[in-house]
Amino acid sequence: MQAAARTLGLELHVLNASTERDFNGVFAKLVQLRAGGLVIGGDPLFSDWSEQLAALALRHAVPTIYDYRNFAVAGGLLSYGADFTETYRLAGNYTGRVLKGEKPADLPVQRTTKVQLFINLKTAKALGITVPLTLSGRADEVIE
Repeated sequence: MQAAARTLGLELHVLNASTERDFNGVFAKLVQLRAGGLVIGGDPLFSDWSEQLAALALRHAVPTIYDYRNFAVAGGLLSYGADFTETYRLAGNYTGRVLKGEKPADLPVQRTTKVQLFINLKTAKALGITVPLTLSGRADEVIE
């Protein structure tokens, strides 16, 4: 990822949080670094704290993206990630095949190919970001 960032003329910083108590320190570091944006990794810890993370991102004026829809609904700028209905459908199909006697080792590896984009226009406006119509037109949901 570092090499890709450099190719694009960007600097990538990896900041870690292992509990919700770390969030304020991470956002303070983002401000210190004058970060232009934040991508939150897909960890269950962050899903449980979507509202707090969205509020911190807005308070510190850091455009932020996360995998799950609940982040955009909670006030985050946008969410882009796998369609969980599709993911669970695939898992259910695998489970059914195993229960019918197929060997797990014989099943093909599959992953969801459908992704969803959710954009919070209210947050974009608060951050002074104009979302192009071409992007909002492709969104699965636009939150106003």
